[in-house]
Amino acid sequence: MGYRNLQECVADLQATGQLVAIDEPIDARLEAAAIHRRVFAAGGPALLFRNVRDCRFPMVSNLFGTRERIRYLFRDALARVETLVRMKADPVAALRQWTRGAAALRGAWHTRPKLVRHGPVTAAQARVSDLPQLVSWPQDGGAYVTLPQVYSEDPRRPGVRHSNLGMYRVQLSGGKYTPNEEVGLHYQIHRGIGVHHAAAIARGEPLRVNVVVGGPPALTLAAVMPLPEGLPEWFFAGLLGGRRLSLVTATNGLPMPAEADFVISGYIDPDKQLPEGPFGDHLGYYSLAHDFPVMRVQAVHHRTDAIWPFTVVGRPPQEDTMFGDLIHELTGPAIPTVIAGVQAVHAVDATGVHPLLLAIGSERYTPYTSRSRPQELLTQANAILGQGQLSLAKYLLIVAAEDAPALDVHDIAGFLAHLLARADWTRDLHFQTETTIDTLDYSGSGLNAGSKLVIAAVGPQQHELACQLSGDAALPDGFSEPRVFLPGVLAVRGPAFTSADDDAVRRFCEAAAGITAVRRFRLVVVVDDSEFVARSLENLLWVTFTRSDPAVDVDGVDAFTQHKHWGCRGPLVIDARCKPHHAPPLEEDPEVTARVESLASRGGPLAGII
Repeated sequence: MGYRNLQECVADLQATGQLVAIDEPIDARLEAAAIHRRVFAAGGPALLFRNVRDCRFPMVSNLFGTRERIRYLFRDALARVETLVRMKADPVAALRQWTRGAAALRGAWHTRPKLVRHGPVTAAQARVSDLPQLVSWPQDGGAYVTLPQVYSEDPRRPGVRHSNLGMYRVQLSGGKYTPNEEVGLHYQIHRGIGVHHAAAIARGEPLRVNVVVGGPPALTLAAVMPLPEGLPEWFFAGLLGGRRLSLVTATNGLPMPAEADFVISGYIDPDKQLPEGPFGDHLGYYSLAHDFPVMRVQAVHHRTDAIWPFTVVGRPPQEDTMFGDLIHELTGPAIPTVIAGVQAVHAVDATGVHPLLLAIGSERYTPYTSRSRPQELLTQANAILGQGQLSLAKYLLIVAAEDAPALDVHDIAGFLAHLLARADWTRDLHFQTETTIDTLDYSGSGLNAGSKLVIAAVGPQQHELACQLSGDAALPDGFSEPRVFLPGVLAVRGPAFTSADDDAVRRFCEAAAGITAVRRFRLVVVVDDSEFVARSLENLLWVTFTRSDPAVDVDGVDAFTQHKHWGCRGPLVIDARCKPHHAPPLEEDPEVTARVESLASRGGPLAGII
């Protein structure tokens, strides 16, 4: 059976040597987050902060910080979930393993929540200011809940069956919020709560919301799982936990988990928005302050032994990367049943997930002819971009499985080499302009606004990929420090971006038309620091795909437009320099960094861990 509550989980991790308790006074402002980042990067244990300055509640982090630990936490449930996914992907094969299938079906009984009159979470109440005031990055606009489970119901069809549980960040302090009475609620487009909020606005009524913090780990995973429409997350949490979820009634009349540690109960004001942010986010930059819904707080429920769980997001990889890995592992086998012909999709964590998708599809339209151009791949690409959160992708690169049956979508370097050797830049670039992108992506023209680029490649290899730049290659004026990191990919340092009429990359493309050494490359990325980009694949991916908007920043050598189709005959060029409208990257406070590193000295609480 899974953990009944967070307290059981923490005790088990400590007993098995997977959690370290820190008794040293730790500040929730910047210090706790800086410790978390270092311990996560070191593959270290979960952390229990017993002595949080100016707060009576302990904090716990890095619960899900390693693949091994996250599998340990859900060791009793993953087999059931995997079997259910297989039953969807391949019902015949699953039925052959009838014993495991029967166990999964028996586990389905646990999906039904039950309403009880009392529970630990109803034992006490607090104020918002009593909660741990976690600030992760120096320019954050206030304290945040970073592992919230935000519960709402469809006001047209109230009840658990038409509910949503999602992880939408909550700003507890700062900005223009009235202390202890209002908190900020930030959700991105395409989130389930948005449907409920829109319905409430149409009805002219507030939307009741409960912000759940803590409780059994199954609740946290359920809040981030991409579940199909009609399957409430609380049902899934019961399956993961191996027991029916007990619910009690909160102050606002909505149910809340009886074993939760905290529940902020209230409603979204239908007539009020306030600036939320800034917040250091998972793309590695700050998401800036924008107007978002305001939640009016009616009560803060908590259990007497409550523990405040938190995570820290920033440039990947971070703890949320582990969730992504597990979600892919669980849902990957079902992808072909959702999108016909698509065999695999990989949202690349190094780019912050939504900026870059890699996909392997199929070309079956004309089996009696050679695969000379992408056909079905484009149909599949459109289908991928029509699937929930995948619709927020900015770059989608898709290839045909028939051309390389052993190609692994998670082998990013191999995938890029395969695509670059086959793509025809005169034909295989497909743009969507003036469309939606991720709320957290500031490379576009405004909030949620930008463009998309699909690159589809099929057929035999057409191009040799250059692995070095000729020593006598002379770059255009203003460009320098060429670096080759991947076959066929050249990173070049360009002049600092100045304004919207900056034409440096266009000038580079015009000059490069006459530079044979440059034309040997399939892709040129213009950056501010080519040495940094060339240090690792992660750096190259992060800079290229978080600092470019396809319709604006993709150019090429010998570019042309024909019948409203854009292409180029020479190398594709991406302008990945920082622009004035981009959000600033995340950097730590040096004084905090020094304090945290001192905790790792001999005799310190982090000695031997980081």
